[in-house]
Amino acid sequence: MSHEQQIASVMGLDVLELRPLGGGACQDNFSLRVREGAGERRFALRSDAAMSLPGSIGREQEFPVIQAAVAAGVPTPAVSSLRQGVIREGAWCYLMDWAEGEAIGSKVVKKPELARARQRLPEQLARALAAVHSVTPDQVELPIQRTAPEVAVADLYALLDSLGEARPELELALRWARDHLPSEAETTLVHGDFRTGNFLVDEGGLVALLDWEFARWGDPHEDLAWLCVRDWRFGQIKQTAGGITTRGDLAARYSAASGRAVDPVRLHWWEVVGNLRWGIGAVVQGQRYLKGKTRDLEMLAIPRRSAEMAYEALRLIEAGPDGLGPDPLTPPTQEAR
Repeated sequence: MSHEQQIASVMGLDVLELRPLGGGACQDNFSLRVREGAGERRFALRSDAAMSLPGSIGREQEFPVIQAAVAAGVPTPAVSSLRQGVIREGAWCYLMDWAEGEAIGSKVVKKPELARARQRLPEQLARALAAVHSVTPDQVELPIQRTAPEVAVADLYALLDSLGEARPELELALRWARDHLPSEAETTLVHGDFRTGNFLVDEGGLVALLDWEFARWGDPHEDLAWLCVRDWRFGQIKQTAGGITTRGDLAARYSAASGRAVDPVRLHWWEVVGNLRWGIGAVVQGQRYLKGKTRDLEMLAIPRRSAEMAYEALRLIEAGPDGLGPDPLTPPTQEAR
């Protein structure tokens, strides 16, 4: 039975078109057009991949997280029709309302038509994160884990050991993270992959926040720091927060939107860990291809980024939270170092 027939049978939809969507590195995503009354409607269909990145949650767990985010006012598309066994036996999937916009990171940070949007994005992203972090464990029960700093480090050690190859540069930086654990922090919903490339942008700015597969309970500084990971700047290196603005500007706007102070020491620690997380994860992406779990050639290109992430983690450690330039949350240029 084809996927279209499965969707018709399990979801009761009249399928007009189903086609794979490119650009997703973790899950199987499709554009779905269905007949609805006298017209038609478009959805994104998200299904569990045959092999996902370690630490990601399944679509069954992701579904209620997105519902909670929508209820909290996060600009993210609504979801419906959670089902199992539609795209692949045993795999969960759901429908997400379709939203138009640009998601490719290099275009978001460089496309001339989005220049005005980039002026608005810092404030819009800060408000979106404030809405995400307004969701707390005492408000809603969600099928997600809590990632305290010591848990994050332990998970990275386990992932590093699973690679089956020596990575002394990552080991060195991870040892620093283990020896400099920050103190206990407030626990909120954390998106877990809040970065350029995971939100849609049009000429008016932020359209929608996507890709909740790494959602968990944790420290809100983790989301702020993840946007500052070097690889998410897409060549705009001096724009240290997602290639769009600086750490300092993002922190100030987030504090104003959330009423929550940003701790530079905690943000620095999570940024080191974020670069480590992606440095190790980049190797895992290549192994997904080599193990035959995906045939997307992009997965083979990703591991080369690991060295750059390791370098950035070590550079941040050397600089420290007080050595990141005139703006205490902005790194110096290469010439100034």
